[in-house]
Amino acid sequence: MENQPGLGELLRYVTDLVDSGAEKIYRDMAFTYRPRYTPILRAMVAGAETVTDITARTWLTQGAISQSVSMMEKEDILQKHAQEDGRKSRLQLTSKGQQLVAELQPHWQTIFVAINQLENETGYPLLTVLQETAKALEKQGFDERLRLAKQEQHHDE
Repeated sequence: MENQPGLGELLRYVTDLVDSGAEKIYRDMAFTYRPRYTPILRAMVAGAETVTDITARTWLTQGAISQSVSMMEKEDILQKHAQEDGRKSRLQLTSKGQQLVAELQPHWQTIFVAINQLENETGYPLLTVLQETAKALEKQGFDERLRLAKQEQHHDE
């Protein structure tokens, strides 16, 4: 069997290329900033106030969001405030976080221009393909797909 890259391998590699490119630009902009914060900040700009809200507005897990929120708190980008029922915390940008968002928003627009150019170059609507892939895997997990593929292989033998 030819040594072809696996799906996870390619996804990680593309993610590494995108993240490292974004990090270089953030450094050029003199930002101490982690690209992993972007979906959280964009969700908050769109009105998300809790980790649950952010989870509903992004393609991130609650655990990944909570981990990033903790890091963002330490970097004084956002603060947590207990809500009345005490079960959830409301997230709020600090003044540093608000300034950061104001400086980043034009850059985020540029990112989508670059994504559009990449999609045109490859001939594939990458964001759409990835969104549809995520939805399909939510409906039927990869573990189930592997079990079915294994059954088909044994059936064909």
